[in-house]
Amino acid sequence: MSAVFRCLWLGVLVVAVRAGVPVRVEPVMGKNGMVVAGHPQAAEAGWAVLQAGGNAIDAAVATSLALGVAEPYGSGLGGKLMLLYYEAKTGRIYAVDAMDAAGSVDPAKYLGQPVEERGTGYASVCVPGLAAGLWTAHQRWGQSPWAAAVQPAIDLARQGFRILPKTREQFAEQERKLRRGDREIARLYLPAGALPEVGTILANEDLARTMEALARQGRDGFYRGPIAEAIATASRRGGGWLTLADLAGYEARVGDPVTLTFRGYTLFSGPPPTSGSALFFPILKALEKETFDGGPLRRAANLDRIGRVWRAAHPAIGRAVGDVPESRFLFEKLIAPDAIEDLRARAFGPPGARRKVARLDGSDAESPFYESAMAATTHFAVADRAGNVVCATQSQSLHFGAGVVPPGTGVVMNNSMSNFSTTDPANPNYVAPGRRPRSTIGPTIVLQRGRPVLAIGIPGSARIPTALLQALLDRLALNRPLAEAIGDTRVHFLSPLRSGEPDAFEAEQSFPAVEAEALRALGWKVVLREAAGTGRYFGGINAIEFRPDGTMVGYADPRRTNAAKGF
Repeated sequence: MSAVFRCLWLGVLVVAVRAGVPVRVEPVMGKNGMVVAGHPQAAEAGWAVLQAGGNAIDAAVATSLALGVAEPYGSGLGGKLMLLYYEAKTGRIYAVDAMDAAGSVDPAKYLGQPVEERGTGYASVCVPGLAAGLWTAHQRWGQSPWAAAVQPAIDLARQGFRILPKTREQFAEQERKLRRGDREIARLYLPAGALPEVGTILANEDLARTMEALARQGRDGFYRGPIAEAIATASRRGGGWLTLADLAGYEARVGDPVTLTFRGYTLFSGPPPTSGSALFFPILKALEKETFDGGPLRRAANLDRIGRVWRAAHPAIGRAVGDVPESRFLFEKLIAPDAIEDLRARAFGPPGARRKVARLDGSDAESPFYESAMAATTHFAVADRAGNVVCATQSQSLHFGAGVVPPGTGVVMNNSMSNFSTTDPANPNYVAPGRRPRSTIGPTIVLQRGRPVLAIGIPGSARIPTALLQALLDRLALNRPLAEAIGDTRVHFLSPLRSGEPDAFEAEQSFPAVEAEALRALGWKVVLREAAGTGRYFGGINAIEFRPDGTMVGYADPRRTNAAKGF
């Protein structure tokens, strides 16, 4: 058993109080390479590629595909990817947009379906983007042969991944979806008709063969030929929208990330149609000059001020972010100086004005599936000895995606159609053929004086922007050690979905009772969701920090099955 597994089995998830932090995050050091990923076998796959002389992109391909094997509930070839790449020799950061795209959907027919059918089954499936994103990134920046980068994931699928305690919890949360009718997903993930037991090995020979085609033929091994035909046939038979032309025509986009300056740092994050940065960037900027009451971030007075800005900023996201040409301009308007001043005025204005509830307008929250995506995403980061950095978030949208696997492929398909807005045709995220639905993911790289300081991200649906906001404020504004910023009590601000409901402040149960009472007195509903470190509601942050002496420090949040491996 590897050292990574020994750590997990000996209890890496330790809920312990150290420096007042309820969740212990153990840093992992390295000088020549670092991988932090959502499952230890995925971290090992990327690490092995680095050890063999591959660069960060090569290792990212191996890590990404291995995550799809070991976390089939969270991501994979049937889903989407947003990848940031810092190129050391130029100092430039690129964004690879491999978000899922609607196929040849008929919006009227789609909207005429029962709501529950929009979130499961083939009618909820978009064209997957992950394979194209990895291929595009590797063709541009990879160093090792493509097939060599794919091989570790093929081996993992064929030999099987280990079911960890939290892996089984993720399976159990969606046992109903696994049993609801798709024979292929049940065959693969309910061996002998039951949930897999902790410690057992689960293989996927069909997925291994699919990745072998990808290794031999590049992107065309997935988007054309037998794999594409199997996906299109299953979609047609299952009432979906995908055609062979939709698959063959999909292309990943390479462009610029969105950027923000904050207290001497420059932050880079995923551009539209991702919306994570569109929320936490304006809030960070509006709080740039705050002193945070001279104390910990999680004091009631500080959280109330952050929450006021959150409440004022949130409704604008739905009007700005989508897969439309004007979204980039609309995003830039959100962080313009006059917009930030207006945001502060609305957040901290007269008491009567600031207590007014800001209604959600065309945001992701109009979806009935908005708060249900607990584990359906994963984040990883990779750095190599040359200083190149990958920071990537990938997802199936909701947990186990659409709950379907095209026969013979081994690929769990996304249900990203559920991320579209469905009430206002003028909304930039309204369902349309070929459009890429909005997503809250937000992989982020932080530079200072042109050099990487931090690569960070997290799964967790609507809780992604709040988690990043907390960790970045702690680290960049309060200069707190990153292990403490990640391990401290996780919080989330939740705007009301229906008229008359109060704004909610949600936290792990380690949140101090005195601060909870103070927040209630300030007008917040306080909900303590789960014990600190549980990780079912609050996701696990993965990050790499870069120190001036060249040391890379990996942080794998034990709220999930995360692991860091460096050398």
